[in-house]
Amino acid sequence: MPGSLMTPELVRLEVPPPGDKNAVIGLMADLVAATGRADRDGLEAGLLKREESFATGMPGGFAIPHCRTEAVHEAALGFLRLSEPVDFGSADGPADLVIGIAAPAGTDDQHLKLLAQLSRALIRPEFLADLRAAQEPHEVSDLVMGILEPEEEKQTETAAAGDPATGGHAPDGAPSADGAVGDDAGTPAATGAPGDVLVAGDTRTADDADSTPVLLAITSCPTGIAHTYMAAESLENAAKDKGVELHTETQGSGGITPFTDEQIASAGALIVAADVSISGRERFAGLPLVEHPVKRAISHGSEMVDEAIAAVSDPSARRVPAAGGEGAKDAGSSASSESAARQSWPRRIQASVMTGVSYMIPFVAAGGLLMALGFLIAGFDVAFVAQDVATGSSLGDLPGHRSYEGATGTIETERAGLALYLGAVLFTLGSTGMGFLVAALSGYIAFGLAGRPGIAPGFIGGAVSVLIGAGFLGGLVTGLLAGLVALWLTTLKPPRWLAGLMPVVIIPLVTSLVVGGLMLLFLGRPLATLMTTLQDGLTGMSGSSAILLGVIIGLMMCFDLGGPVNKAAYLFATAGLSQGTEASFEIMAAVMAAGMVPPLAMALSTVVRRRLYTDLERENGTTAWLLGAAFITEGAIPFAAADPLRVIPSMMTGGAVAGALVMAFGVGSQAPHGGIFVAFAISPIWGFVIAILAGALVAGAVVTVLKEGARRKRAVAA
Repeated sequence: MPGSLMTPELVRLEVPPPGDKNAVIGLMADLVAATGRADRDGLEAGLLKREESFATGMPGGFAIPHCRTEAVHEAALGFLRLSEPVDFGSADGPADLVIGIAAPAGTDDQHLKLLAQLSRALIRPEFLADLRAAQEPHEVSDLVMGILEPEEEKQTETAAAGDPATGGHAPDGAPSADGAVGDDAGTPAATGAPGDVLVAGDTRTADDADSTPVLLAITSCPTGIAHTYMAAESLENAAKDKGVELHTETQGSGGITPFTDEQIASAGALIVAADVSISGRERFAGLPLVEHPVKRAISHGSEMVDEAIAAVSDPSARRVPAAGGEGAKDAGSSASSESAARQSWPRRIQASVMTGVSYMIPFVAAGGLLMALGFLIAGFDVAFVAQDVATGSSLGDLPGHRSYEGATGTIETERAGLALYLGAVLFTLGSTGMGFLVAALSGYIAFGLAGRPGIAPGFIGGAVSVLIGAGFLGGLVTGLLAGLVALWLTTLKPPRWLAGLMPVVIIPLVTSLVVGGLMLLFLGRPLATLMTTLQDGLTGMSGSSAILLGVIIGLMMCFDLGGPVNKAAYLFATAGLSQGTEASFEIMAAVMAAGMVPPLAMALSTVVRRRLYTDLERENGTTAWLLGAAFITEGAIPFAAADPLRVIPSMMTGGAVAGALVMAFGVGSQAPHGGIFVAFAISPIWGFVIAILAGALVAGAVVTVLKEGARRKRAVAA
């Protein structure tokens, strides 16, 4: 029942802050968990993860920490009114009102729509004033549920309230059945789709309406629960104050109601307030575009509406490119837009490479683990006969021992029958998936730069890189080339009859020709030579050289704990995994071991010297044991964010030790991920465990000593 989202038991007034915003979030988790609606630790982790990616402090002195997680059993709204405000990252100051939104991972649309409705209400100053004036917990819960409950009632009354045949009349500011807003929902001037904003009681004539631009606005945030709808509400209120017709499309968790063709046809400009890629951008090709992060729409909605109005009549305004690529401009633009200026080319290229890596990882994880399972079932030598066995045998015709040519002559496989057949099937599936690795990397790098038109040329360029032996270096080059060429083509202004063919035919065709031609004619062979030299050099490393490589890998894995440098090392290892060589397996093991060290080291330190850490950090330390064991380096990020100068150097020291020991022991991993849970694919496992333990002990000891020293200095100074 939506009426149970907030009860007086979920409200606390005049609460002394227990510390910073992380401590307040921990208190919110306590409040919700006490009602039995969530597991405390899981909810806190979800709220903190969301807070790390995007501060939830809002203009007006309130914060809305929120998340969707399996730790929540029943949706809940928690409320804390702090006796002293706490900084939640809002530019206009700290927050004294904290509204926590806890939604289950499988939250239905109805609950999400109610949460979206609350988010819109929080934009209104009078609602915040009422929350601050409340004297008792039940007054707060009544205020909040007063916002939510009418929605359920309206759904049962819509037919009568908005049906012209019954003479229904919508109250001021409420949507009628057709989505109109105004004093009389039946008047022609107040019709539209859900999300339309027209001035209540609008009496503009047709000529007035024609002279006022129609605006479209799309809002979206990473979780799609709160900021998405608050931004929409802010823009709608600003448009209403200015007498401007504005239609909104909220691409949030509560579902999307897309613009109608009529709304798009009548629009003079598009506002995008989003922190994630929006869907359907190609619908607005040629429209003047005003684009900012979602938080700016919440705090400066009026300014964004003014920018959009000005863009309608500005021939040099930034426009949505024909292909829907992000960040591109109209060819006639003579000035850089504010949003484009916010992200430099180096940052855009870095972001696109990270996009490619993130889309590539599922291919690596699925393919690599399938290959590892194939080795487990059929033995290491299945790699030499997998394709023949998988395609030439069946469950009714199981293979015997198969022969293959090895370094010492003809060798027979160790296993036969069902084990060899199943192992060969798994290995073939895995190696096929790994075969897409470079193409996926290249294709999604191009996608990160140019949007959908860059995908096909990027994939084709990546495939060419594999064909000529340029490997992942070639994939990086082709991805960037395809993205840049496709992005440039999206800025062209073709004739109207040709515009529809640009994103699906012309741009992919021309870009594929340019990128493929450059690789085959000029770039491919030098890149292939460089890749071969690099591989041969790594394969030939032994003794002290191999240990040095392990040190470098360890330092990279722990430098930014999941950031670009960490991902570069991981990409290097996984790209070589498909070669099936001992050297590539050792590099993979060094990457995994070093990446497991930071969470385990911080977990160890929180146990050894509990007094050096806050309650929240100690709880994070408990979680870090599991994260470290599973090779999730990001488990150490909360500690590094709070104390980077002591945590990061300590973790790099431990990572270097782990990487060096892995190479010294000759440990190899045939699995690209999983940590200790893929022990079956790691050999010798004892060397792997010793390397991790040594690295975690060193890193834990160093960070503990550094923190203890800092604590003593503070004590002396006091």
